[in-house]
Amino acid sequence: MMKKVTFVLFALLLTVTGANAQFSETMKRSEVHGSFEFDGYYYLPDNTLGITDSSINGGNFAFNGFGNIIYTLGRFSAGLSYQAYLPPISGYDSQLEGQGIPYMWAKYTGEKFTFTVGNFYEQFGIGLTLRAYEEWTLGYDNSINGARVTYEPVKGLMLKGVYGVQRYYWEKWKPNTRGIVKGFDAEVDFNQVIKSMENSKFKLSIGGSAVSKYQAEDPSSKYKLPRNVSNVGGRINMGIGNFIVYSEYAWKVNDPSAVNNYIYKDGEALVVTLSYSTKGFGFFGMFKRLDNMSYRSDREVTSNALDINFLPPNTEIHNYMLTAMYPYSTQPNGEIGFQLQLNYKIPRKSKLGGKYGMGISVNYSQVNNIVRNPPNDSTPVGELKWEKYTMGWSSPFFKFGKPVFWQDFNIRINKKFSKKFKATFMYMYQTYDKWVNQQHVERDTMVYANIGVVDMTYKFTSKSALRWELQGFWSQQEYGSWAAMLLEYTISPHWFFSFTDQFNYSNPATHEKIHYYNFSFGYTLRTTRIAFTYGRQREGIVCVGGVCRPVPASDGFTLTITSSF
Repeated sequence: MMKKVTFVLFALLLTVTGANAQFSETMKRSEVHGSFEFDGYYYLPDNTLGITDSSINGGNFAFNGFGNIIYTLGRFSAGLSYQAYLPPISGYDSQLEGQGIPYMWAKYTGEKFTFTVGNFYEQFGIGLTLRAYEEWTLGYDNSINGARVTYEPVKGLMLKGVYGVQRYYWEKWKPNTRGIVKGFDAEVDFNQVIKSMENSKFKLSIGGSAVSKYQAEDPSSKYKLPRNVSNVGGRINMGIGNFIVYSEYAWKVNDPSAVNNYIYKDGEALVVTLSYSTKGFGFFGMFKRLDNMSYRSDREVTSNALDINFLPPNTEIHNYMLTAMYPYSTQPNGEIGFQLQLNYKIPRKSKLGGKYGMGISVNYSQVNNIVRNPPNDSTPVGELKWEKYTMGWSSPFFKFGKPVFWQDFNIRINKKFSKKFKATFMYMYQTYDKWVNQQHVERDTMVYANIGVVDMTYKFTSKSALRWELQGFWSQQEYGSWAAMLLEYTISPHWFFSFTDQFNYSNPATHEKIHYYNFSFGYTLRTTRIAFTYGRQREGIVCVGGVCRPVPASDGFTLTITSSF
């Protein structure tokens, strides 16, 4: 009996020891990574801005925060995201208020298959049929909660399948609410699939996708609404020497919704880009046309939520304070436009380039309304014969409509004068339809502006530098002309200090000639950054990739902490 007990205890000891050893080995092969961001805003009353009550939902403090944690072990990985809007910072959608874990996933990557369950982001092509992504600065997140499978049977051939429902703030999905998204994508890179093309100067890849959403019909609606709406697309990417041509087309079946005023018209989108680059010279051109391409998993939603696809802008994204005052907002119901850009590097030691050379960039973009022929309201659709539904409009594909939504011509010169001093000079002319881009009630809201920027940097030492900007915005429309300045002093790799001011000096209303000043400083230690700001926020629009959100005027203190590990 004693021998049996001794044997059992010995076997148990070996098992525990082996388990501990295996656990120890597993921990050695495991990795945990993550990132955090906390944005806190304390609001103050400001009589000059007309803010007598600075409270947000009964308090003066607003908080946006998130944390991402990712665990990996060999071919397995998993993660989650915690988010909090308590309450959301002013300008973010109030439906974001709350906290929790809206994003959780697990993934296994095999030799040919990859499986993901839970929440995920995905994009087919440039996104005309499907793009699930997150943009923290907009409070935007249309992640899909479900399953995704990718399969690469041979190198250069990629197949993808997705199935699930999109995130809608904090609302849990219930049957007969927002729709179910299903999608398939295939892409072939011929230079990898065909061995004889591996070293060819001619590059070719093609792809295609099909996406469908299912949303139950609303029995209370007077319309007979389609439950399944498909969106299919194809794309081709070719490279010949220094030239690269990319084209993508998508076609969507009729999708009556609140965005398009419930018309029964098919939608389509075309994006074509051409680029050329060689030493010292580069060219980029883009053409885009959209017609009734809003595609959401809930036909009743009009806010920045539940977009299944993405409609990329064909306008330059500006970062300076006054050049970004009137950003462009993509019009899914219809727009046609183009963008052209030239980059040229004047050689060093030439008469014009001087000792260090000089860079010149010229960009022009324009977006018009599409031509819309009168709608046919006499065409009956569906089984309700007593109702007459519109089939929308007809539109010549390549014809530009007369209304100009956006026009931007700018030229930028980058010049290094010495080892310590460099500068950027920029001029921009802009035409902006505020009624279209910001949905203002007044139709007579065209803004025409000339904008100038001088951006200079002087290095005192290898670790300290002073940058200053002078900007001017000259217009006779709306609020008139503006002046802006920035001073920023950095001590690498830890400290920065800055001051900015925007002044609406020619506003027709004397009491609205306001200085929008900001003082800020920050400290960086390895991967952690802390920034503190005090000042005023000008009322306006923040846009990222043609997706925008309004920002109200405010005054107060901001604390931002970001870190990663």
